[in-house]
Amino acid sequence: MIKVSDYIAQFLAEQKISHVFAITGGASIHIIHSLAERKDIDFICTHHEQAGAMAADVYSRVSNTIGCSVATSGPGAMNMITGIAGAWFDSVPVLYITGQVARFRFKGETGVRQMGFQETDIVSMVGSVTKYVVQVMDAKDLRYELEKSVHIANSGRPGPVVIDIPDDLQREMVNPDELRPYIPEKNKTTSSIIDEEIFVEIINSIKQSKRPILIPGSGVRLANAEKEFHELMELTNIPVCPSWAAVDMFPYKNKLLAGTFGTHGVRSGNFAVQNSDLVLSIGARLSTRETGHPTSSWAREAKCIIVDVDQSELNKFSAFDKPLHLAINCDAKIFLKELINFIKRESFPVYDEWITLINSWRKQYPACLEEYKSEKEVNPYVFVDELSDALDEDDIIITDTGGAIAWTMQGFKVKKGQRIIHSFNNTPMGFGLPGAIGAALAFNGKKRIICISGDGSFMMNLQELATIQKHNLPVKTFLFNNSGYIMVQQTQDQWLDGKYFATSTTDEGGLSFPDFENVAESFNIFHNSIKENNSISKVIKETLSKEGPVLCDVHIPNSARVLPQSRFGFPIEDSEPLLPRDEFFNNMIVEPMAASKKVKV
Repeated sequence: MIKVSDYIAQFLAEQKISHVFAITGGASIHIIHSLAERKDIDFICTHHEQAGAMAADVYSRVSNTIGCSVATSGPGAMNMITGIAGAWFDSVPVLYITGQVARFRFKGETGVRQMGFQETDIVSMVGSVTKYVVQVMDAKDLRYELEKSVHIANSGRPGPVVIDIPDDLQREMVNPDELRPYIPEKNKTTSSIIDEEIFVEIINSIKQSKRPILIPGSGVRLANAEKEFHELMELTNIPVCPSWAAVDMFPYKNKLLAGTFGTHGVRSGNFAVQNSDLVLSIGARLSTRETGHPTSSWAREAKCIIVDVDQSELNKFSAFDKPLHLAINCDAKIFLKELINFIKRESFPVYDEWITLINSWRKQYPACLEEYKSEKEVNPYVFVDELSDALDEDDIIITDTGGAIAWTMQGFKVKKGQRIIHSFNNTPMGFGLPGAIGAALAFNGKKRIICISGDGSFMMNLQELATIQKHNLPVKTFLFNNSGYIMVQQTQDQWLDGKYFATSTTDEGGLSFPDFENVAESFNIFHNSIKENNSISKVIKETLSKEGPVLCDVHIPNSARVLPQSRFGFPIEDSEPLLPRDEFFNNMIVEPMAASKKVKV
């Protein structure tokens, strides 16, 4: 016989989870105690359940196992929801375990709001941001629900799952041999039902195109299909515009890299997509941040072939009034393998002129302009440029939202083996520090972790400096300190006459920030600062050379903005600061789109 909480800990160890992010409470103490008694699992005490949920998310992204976070009932479980939602929107498999009040204290059908202390219906609350959520009411179902949850989290389009376990059930004794297993249905082989004519149509579309573009998304990585995607690039010699979640798959020096695209993309990437005559998107959901609005103006002259494992992501284009040439519901790896088999039998056009044009755009419109380097105050684009030069291959970069992610994604020059991780679709402030903790522990402190945050985001999970310091994690945090929320200010510039209510430290702005170097001092973390452009390189090198955690306070003017940025609600090519259409489109040959047809496989 074994205690239920011990069985849970054993199950987590069998999943090769070596770190569980946990905050204790009356309804989770038994699970945590069972974890503590194992030598093959460490429980990591963050100081906020949100941080624990986010750390588990990144732990999953960079490791070969599922992440796990534990919280108590009521406020503990509810504090996890922002982190759970981030894993949901970014398709990250994470197992979230919440304690619940004892079953004999459930409110049931009494009509009262709460019976047991901190009783909260977490199952209903997280239903819309999880792949599966269950409250275990019988210990005999424990093995079944644990195995089912992990299977669902990892299958198809991955995502988070939540298991809610009452306190009294955690204390029961069970015989593991008597617990029923979960036996998943056999996976259907999607490749066998993709008609050959679909691949023939794709091949013909590529052959007929003069300006094709490949768009990979995070679905390529989730399907473990990076190798196949790069093989597709090599066989076809087609330029690539990655989504933000896939940008680290392509070193900056790759001649086929056109750049990111969308409302906060780089000019070369947007120019390439908007001038393409064929878009083949694989595993990218193509959010409105990427397509701009109206979506019908995106890739305006191109046949669009979209491949996604989630049929709903394909269906949405009807609502967007964006006709697709082909909509293919398939796993990225299965699709790429089949497509490559067909491509190897064919010969394709040479796209040298198209590639040369794209590379001329990259050269003509760099994120870090030469005039930025002559400024006295720290320019964020100069900083990102210098940081990317200073970092090594295989460094892991975690970014927060706002200017931190935008400047990084526009200006960072990726090297082989690096990862750039963000909560790309939920984009919560405060993701950086917890994400850095998850990444550092996934590599057992053997990889250097770079955290890029803004002052506003940093304040959201400031307390996690204590977690970083306690475990002496190699997290080098670069903090953009501009006394405000620049991304929201930029929106206020565009729509509200530059009145910075709730976004600056002025009287009307209402914000306040501490001296961050004093904050680092209070946590016993080494700190330094950058206040001028001419000291960026020196201080970055000093920061990276230090053992253990470091906080570098990067002072940038509060007038710094993200450029380029397209004004949302306007077609990308018509938005400032992109150049007027006729300045670079006049000499392009634009052929009419073929008749649109949608294919479901």
